[in-house]
Amino acid sequence: MKVIHLISGGDTGGAKTHVHSLLNGLSRELEVALVCFRDGPFAEEARQLGIRTLVFPGRFFAALGEVEALIRSEGFELIHSHGSRGNLAGALLARRTRLPVVSTVHSDWKLDYLGRPLAAMSYGVLNAWALRQIKYHIGVSDAMRALLIERGFRRNDTFAIYNGIDFTRAIPGTDRAAFYKRVGARVSPGDVVVGAAARLDPVKDLATLVRAVAKARESRPGIRLIIAGEGPERPRLTELAAELGMADSLTLCGWLDDMDEFYGSVDVNALTSISETFPYAITEGAAHRLPTVSTRVGGIPKLITDGETGFLAEPGDFETLGARIAELAASGERRRALGEALFERASREYSIDVTCREQVAVYEQILEREARSGKAGVLICGAYGMGNAGDEAILDALVAEMRGIDPLMPVSVLSRDPRGAEARLDVETAHTFNIPRVLSLMRRRALYINGGGSLIQDVTSRRSLWYYLFTLRAAKARGCRVMMYGCGIGPVTRESGVERTRRTLNENVDVITLREPDSVAELARFGVTKPEIILAADPALTLPPAPESEVDALLERAGIAPGTRCAGFALRPWPGFEEKRAAFLDCAEYVYRALGLTPVFIPINHKSDAAVGEALAAELPSDLPRAALSGPLGSPLAIGVMKRMEIVVSMRLHGLIFAAGQGTPVVGVSYDPKVTAFLRCIDGECAGLEDVTADALRALCERAAARRADGEALEASVAALRALEGRNTAAAAKLLGKEV
Repeated sequence: MKVIHLISGGDTGGAKTHVHSLLNGLSRELEVALVCFRDGPFAEEARQLGIRTLVFPGRFFAALGEVEALIRSEGFELIHSHGSRGNLAGALLARRTRLPVVSTVHSDWKLDYLGRPLAAMSYGVLNAWALRQIKYHIGVSDAMRALLIERGFRRNDTFAIYNGIDFTRAIPGTDRAAFYKRVGARVSPGDVVVGAAARLDPVKDLATLVRAVAKARESRPGIRLIIAGEGPERPRLTELAAELGMADSLTLCGWLDDMDEFYGSVDVNALTSISETFPYAITEGAAHRLPTVSTRVGGIPKLITDGETGFLAEPGDFETLGARIAELAASGERRRALGEALFERASREYSIDVTCREQVAVYEQILEREARSGKAGVLICGAYGMGNAGDEAILDALVAEMRGIDPLMPVSVLSRDPRGAEARLDVETAHTFNIPRVLSLMRRRALYINGGGSLIQDVTSRRSLWYYLFTLRAAKARGCRVMMYGCGIGPVTRESGVERTRRTLNENVDVITLREPDSVAELARFGVTKPEIILAADPALTLPPAPESEVDALLERAGIAPGTRCAGFALRPWPGFEEKRAAFLDCAEYVYRALGLTPVFIPINHKSDAAVGEALAAELPSDLPRAALSGPLGSPLAIGVMKRMEIVVSMRLHGLIFAAGQGTPVVGVSYDPKVTAFLRCIDGECAGLEDVTADALRALCERAAARRADGEALEASVAALRALEGRNTAAAAKLLGKEV
């Protein structure tokens, strides 16, 4: 792989560190070249690191022609730009060379020229234009990637790669007294020195740091502040320190060549920016095991957990920052503990090796997509966005399994609630019935997945069956491989529906994975023989529950104290339910009086089930607890609630799947063959809705409670189903050409 990097060549601070560190690491396994549009310390330091560095210092457009000739003559495959001039060059070269271009966005470009209106109107405007012309973007934190997406950059074409440094190198010793003397800092024995490495720029808000140190000095006068950096804010900071009576305690030492010496001479690392991505000042301080006080901006909270690996405060909150600095100044042991905790996390998660590995993966992903003319990734369609926790669980599992195949693969989802799916899963979305958008996504995706559940049925609506069959045909016509994933089949009650299903599946579907044997038999009855048919299991079986603390908090809001033994009821309005209402009420009372379990009504589909649960809870005898959960419940929380139950009585298939997947014995009330089929797979207790009586439910609950004491059989059957579920992922990976 041959990659050419473009940058102005006058960069300092984090951008310089990032490019030098990245290319130094990448050059060990790729052919990389660095192009600068001016000579100077940046280019010279790159050469000293062994990075192939080329300087084109002439007029910009003449230099651009030379770079284009270099790209063509040496066969570079990808252009990577940094900064405003690099981005402008990358955008123009993308048109000339037809090569893919990716830009690393190091900071919020709208704030880069804060306080410099002429620069903002020239360089800032050109940079904003160039970024829009470049197809792929890398934010140096999740927060920066989120900002790019918020500003309209395509979600599937943006990536997050955190800045990493070399934590394995030996840190040289420092003569602190000599350093203080050289920079003019007045530091006495026993003083605690706070350090900040940053441009003296409004966006860095170093005035807040000066105020914070002044606040801390009210209780700890032996605190000194040294700031390494240069910029237009120097006069203001000097004046502010004088106003606050700490002129002798602030040292502005300008840019330093030896940052190891700087970090080795301070006791606390500080950052007070109003906007950041993921600054090197934090990781470089971590490499020196410095405790850190920072504003809660950008990707910093991913590394610093307040009180565990450092201290965080809101931008501008100098009082909290000051209190934290004073706390650290008071205890050398506290400083050492936080510094070690920060070093341990940073060295594990933010090393340069991790950064380079992730960067290579992004390059490979971009080149793969371009080789396929942009047709890559997966489009997932199903009964999503309708308030059903079971369907959302299928979607959650599907997205997780696709990312298990390839974490960078584009994933798009069709949903009735596209914004909700986008926010929850970080996927590109479209409304289920936005047909032009659906067809556009099909043209760009390599695999279309008809995802989970019983989509091929006409009991709820013939229109539903027609829609899903239409999407299968449309996806195949637009060049997608087509898969039906971990699904159930039927019932299809009309012969015309069976005929349409047979023809559509035989002509358009490559692989069908099914969640139970009954669906295999149903497809055989339909005469579906052309797709590869694989017996698997429901994807939702693989999902983990929410943390116990979240589950307990939800139950407490419903009046259930932690540790209370409970029985769950997941009921739904369905023809015939009202006739059995008294039997369910009797069962709820029975599990409380005879089995010592508090009945809890759990809505799997909050839009319909919640009202049923609330009504039944209200009808229970007055001496019984009345617990009915409201919704919506996300799939992790619904699964966590089912795990907390001793037994679960459910009409909802995914109520049974959630419970059984967590080892909770179940009683199924079947209104549909799919419920009976699943219970048969796990040897669960079952009664048909039409056969439900109070006595029958009591007996089934007794048997389920007995199984709780000896859960080995249930665990074995669920383990077998989870093993089968892996066939879903394997089949999808094969269709994508990414066998796992």
